[in-house]
Amino acid sequence: MYKTPCSRLSGFVGVNVKRKLVQNVPRCNQSARSLIQLHRREPSNWLTYWHLNFLKRQYVTKSNSELQQRAVPKQTPVLSIVDERDDSVERQVQRIPTIDPVVTDADPQPEDVTSKAQPEISTLKVTTEDAASQKTTVSSTVVNSDETPHVQAETDEEREARLDRQWKQLKVNVADLPDVYARLAKIKLTALVVTTAAAGYAMAPVPFDPVTFGVSCLGTGLASCAANSINQYFEVPFDSNMNRTKNRPLVRGQISPLHAVSFALACGVPGVALLTLAVNPLTGFLGALNIFLYTCCYTPLKRLSITNTWVGAVVGAIPPVMGWTAATGCLEPGALLLGGFLYSWQFPHFNALSWNLKEDYSRGGYRMMSVTHPGMCKRVALRHSAGLIGLSALAPVLDVTTWTFPVISLPLNLYISYLAFRFYRKGDRSSARKLFFCSLWHLPMLLLLALTCKKPRRDQEDTALSPASVLPS
Repeated sequence: MYKTPCSRLSGFVGVNVKRKLVQNVPRCNQSARSLIQLHRREPSNWLTYWHLNFLKRQYVTKSNSELQQRAVPKQTPVLSIVDERDDSVERQVQRIPTIDPVVTDADPQPEDVTSKAQPEISTLKVTTEDAASQKTTVSSTVVNSDETPHVQAETDEEREARLDRQWKQLKVNVADLPDVYARLAKIKLTALVVTTAAAGYAMAPVPFDPVTFGVSCLGTGLASCAANSINQYFEVPFDSNMNRTKNRPLVRGQISPLHAVSFALACGVPGVALLTLAVNPLTGFLGALNIFLYTCCYTPLKRLSITNTWVGAVVGAIPPVMGWTAATGCLEPGALLLGGFLYSWQFPHFNALSWNLKEDYSRGGYRMMSVTHPGMCKRVALRHSAGLIGLSALAPVLDVTTWTFPVISLPLNLYISYLAFRFYRKGDRSSARKLFFCSLWHLPMLLLLALTCKKPRRDQEDTALSPASVLPS
């Protein structure tokens, strides 16, 4: 019958399984009949239409190629004005005619009649009392309906204030895009970056070229816009927890993240290309390095370590170096000196700012010195404020300025050092605020004094000495 051992084995198993099934069929039929009979004996277990009543409240609709399951809202019961009692009582009230109680008391009746009618009269009195109570309820509800409901009306100012406190996605018009782009690029910070780059270009000991100057400033500004936009793109979840940054465009939903990244690419790629091709490759490399440091090093370090402040100081020190290299095409000690000015200036500036915002930074989850190391925050601000005095004295040694610059810049540096010392001793909001506002005008004044005390170029000195050499002795 079976040609191979495998076929014999499978056939043997199949025959045994079939035999077992045939033996168990009557037993299964008997158990099924017993279950059906048991279910029929207990009516509460019957499956009726009411078990499927939930199907009336749910249905599935298809719109825009998406399945949406809805629930039909249950109809709220209509509250009648009259309190509903029992149906039988209502029928009694409707059947009983109106009876004047004075007339019933005045009619003389025999004792047996009154005794027989006593239950009926008591019933009538109860029903009439119920009808009277219902009438008083109706009248009270009618009176209350005529009165002005005591609902607290919300004024327009309160409604606007409540809506402002709520998060909402805003729709931006095309006319509002310039303002959105300006806030996305942090236009004030970008203006400061461009100003320091222009100062670095002006301090370089080379002839002034307006075309190269304009292209370098434009490329530096575009690179700064790209870095700030990517920074905001990464920090949307954390900016929403801070009062200082909760109104940024990405947090408010004024533009999409794709829109912000596209704007960053539209600024960063042309900016680095301009610096590389129209200025020189070294300046383009510094611009790309600054974008990388700000977006990929400084931004994630803000939530990991306090070293983010030192990395951010390096980022802020690069723009004047870019201005110097745009003019000369090489790195020189003068470029590093200008970068040192910006590096040291940022510590009293940012530490004083973060001191009054440490609660905000703590809510955002940022590890700043003012939050985790308040003593170090004050010491670092004082140390770098005093370091500005030494850097100013180093400028004439490197032939960047004349010896007049350390003298006339000494009052500025001493004043910011004095405010940093007060901030170190007191550590309150008032001293931090004064140090911060002093840093805002200290930097432009220092750069302006350095520009006025700039050492003349060698070619200018040669042209000034050449007429004297021609004169006869």
